[in-house]
Amino acid sequence: MTQPASSTTQAARDYLQALQLRITQAVVDIDGGSFVVDAWEKSPGEMLQGNGVTRILEGGAVFERAGCGFSHVRGPALPPSATQHRPELAGAPFEALGVSLVFHPRSPMVPTVHMNVRMLSAAHPGQAPVCWFGGGMDLTPYYGHEEDARHFHTVCRDAVKPFGADKYPRFKQWCDEYLFLKHRNEQRGAGGIFYDDFSEGGFDNGFALMQAVGDAFLKAYMPIVQRRKDDAYGERERAFQLYRRGRYVEFNLVWDRGTHFGLQSGGRTESILLSMPPLVSWSYQSKPEPGSAEEALYQKFLVRRDWI
Repeated sequence: MTQPASSTTQAARDYLQALQLRITQAVVDIDGGSFVVDAWEKSPGEMLQGNGVTRILEGGAVFERAGCGFSHVRGPALPPSATQHRPELAGAPFEALGVSLVFHPRSPMVPTVHMNVRMLSAAHPGQAPVCWFGGGMDLTPYYGHEEDARHFHTVCRDAVKPFGADKYPRFKQWCDEYLFLKHRNEQRGAGGIFYDDFSEGGFDNGFALMQAVGDAFLKAYMPIVQRRKDDAYGERERAFQLYRRGRYVEFNLVWDRGTHFGLQSGGRTESILLSMPPLVSWSYQSKPEPGSAEEALYQKFLVRRDWI
């Protein structure tokens, strides 16, 4: 794809590509494995035009699967998932770029994590482009520790605090409400922050917020990995991890707007689904034993609560 003429879009692209490299290098440093680097470009004639880089590590010592993708695409018309709150832009040509990651650790003692930061720009012919931002990060433990959840939420709070005292409470609530499996009546994990359709303060403020969230990710997550990666576990804990991963799959396929956007707009399926865990299991009406660590996950971590 030809590099965009817009200096604002180019600034976002440069930041996102550098962020992807920083994060994947941090994973290599703690895991010792290496990423497969899959640079791709949409073929002429496809619904979307654009390019990106998918970086994925599989079978590592710490991470069973760690996927981190950068994409920058243009399309002739915004899909329905992107115009729910902007009906005036329905059918408008658009440009979307972002970094999205999901890390599935090998150990059930280490939480799964998701982070995404993105920018969209759209305009009907003859009109000025409208830019907006979205993203966030969230933690999905299998065997929860309150100090881990507090640390994660504290970093999230501090990252968005310069943009207003209302941002963390608002984005945390948004995350709790969004990362909810309605068909299970259950939270996906311990939450974090999430925001979408953000255009307050124009491009400069939205771009600064995107950078603040992206830059906070390693500070929020990597100390937890270091603290938990060598904790002992057995077959029981591994089986519970695989069972709970099933909830992750269910959310991503049924409720996740990013997945829907990518598939509806003709995105690259292999990259869109990099968030899927390598191994997962389902069991019929499984219930944790009373008083067990597994039950504690449901009672203390898969609930909406104030962590700070």
